[in-house]
Amino acid sequence: MRGGNPEAPRAGGVLRGAISGQRRQVVLASVLAAGHQGGEALVPVVIGLVIDSAVATGSAADLVRWLIVLAAVFAMLSFSYRFGARAAERAAERAAHELRVRLSERVLDARGGAETGHLPGALVNIATGDAKRVGGVNGVLPFGIAGLTGLLVSAIALLRMSVPLGLLVLLGTPPLLYLAHLIGKPLERRSGVEQERAAHASGIAADLVSGLRVLKGIGAESAAVSRYRRTSRDSLAATLRSARAQSWHDGAILALTGVFIAIVALVGGRLAASGAISVGDLVAAVGLAQFLIGPFHIFAYANGELAQGRASAARIADVLAAEPAVRPGDGELPSSILGRVRLSGVSHGILRDVRLEVAPGELVGVVATDPAGATDLLACLGREADPGSGAVELDGVNLSTVDPNVVRGAILVAAHDADLFEGTLLENVSAAANGSNVHRAMAAATADEVAETLPHGEETRLTERGRSLSGGQRQRVALARALAANPPVLLVHDPTTAVDTVTEARIAAEIADLRRDRTTIMVTTSPALLAVTDRVLVLDGGHLTAEGKHADLVHDNASYRAAVLS
Repeated sequence: MRGGNPEAPRAGGVLRGAISGQRRQVVLASVLAAGHQGGEALVPVVIGLVIDSAVATGSAADLVRWLIVLAAVFAMLSFSYRFGARAAERAAERAAHELRVRLSERVLDARGGAETGHLPGALVNIATGDAKRVGGVNGVLPFGIAGLTGLLVSAIALLRMSVPLGLLVLLGTPPLLYLAHLIGKPLERRSGVEQERAAHASGIAADLVSGLRVLKGIGAESAAVSRYRRTSRDSLAATLRSARAQSWHDGAILALTGVFIAIVALVGGRLAASGAISVGDLVAAVGLAQFLIGPFHIFAYANGELAQGRASAARIADVLAAEPAVRPGDGELPSSILGRVRLSGVSHGILRDVRLEVAPGELVGVVATDPAGATDLLACLGREADPGSGAVELDGVNLSTVDPNVVRGAILVAAHDADLFEGTLLENVSAAANGSNVHRAMAAATADEVAETLPHGEETRLTERGRSLSGGQRQRVALARALAANPPVLLVHDPTTAVDTVTEARIAAEIADLRRDRTTIMVTTSPALLAVTDRVLVLDGGHLTAEGKHADLVHDNASYRAAVLS
């Protein structure tokens, strides 16, 4: 298992938590399912009593009485199964839902880290398929208990008929269950591999779909298809191996139970032939032997589900136990944030001893010649990662001492690839709005013009991730959302790469006006955006190499000129 979070559960803890969290429903389902299996076991016993007490004696009254008892048994077992299955399904769905909520909370945790080593599609697969499998354990556990109840009732009934028959069932069942557990081990291992490969394939597919336009633009469709085909084949091979393990598991369990039931029937037949038991007892014994097929089928099914549930629980525990990217702190930011940002000797990723200061209300541009430098800088400023050395400060407070949620309330990082959500355009922009400047922010980002082109204006519903919009339209709506949030410190990363130059120039002027007296850092190579900044910092090879006005840097600095004008 990856991670170093000591409070996170292991696979066994995830499985036990899913069961204990629904213990009332699981207990209710177990009692009702046990009533069903107990009733099923009593049916051949009652039929044997009918034969001995009514048929053999010719008593019509006894026949009617025992038929009434038999009808009552059928009514009881039918009622028990119906409501027991409902309770079991309720427990399974609720447990799966709670696991999905826990996984979502961990993935969305401001401390980060859950995404490390997982593609987004893989995390979705864990939160859906794996959570459902773990929750499904609550659906089979009551019936496993019911199967044991059926065996116990059968053993007691057989003991009353014949001690050897009863002992045969009581003493033969534990070894059979242990063998079933051993047989289930390979299934558990192969199921884990299958789920891992399926999640990876889902992750690759999600990445390809999200980058479909880029792939088409660079003519890389065939390479992408080949990559997914290889991943899909690996997933298919793992699924087939798991299916073979499942078939071997079920076949072996069926063979073991068949041999065991045959032995019970043979022993009962010999006892009846010797006169040790009555004809009714023989009929009951044969009926119980046939009934035992049901509990053992339940055991085979429950054992397979538990094996897959344990494998899924391990994957869920891996996400929940992921090491946080940043640690919470007990430091506090000032109640009134001015927006003074300072980096003191920061080294992180490719950044090396970066020192800079942004005054309150200043509009600063940062040109990173290496995209990795821009990513590392934004990660430190937004406290998605703490630097290996040095400090990032806001109004004199070291951000590594402040809770990440508090930092996110003061510093907003508007990523280049920010996603939109299902809902109206207005809902997307106003999602984190601070104040009544939503429409002003839309105008500044020219998202109001986007709304005018849509059939229902700003009330037009967008599809998942805003794919119903063009790339430039999505950027403008995402920028409007960031501006509407109106944070004390705003960091934007290449917000206009898909916007035409005329619109970009208007957006640049609007940002400068809207963010006046609010600290803003724009990480970009756009000349239009850089032209409205108070000053520009050049980040080259992880070091700050130049600083000045955009026009001066274009005139005097060749590397800067190449970065922004090429």
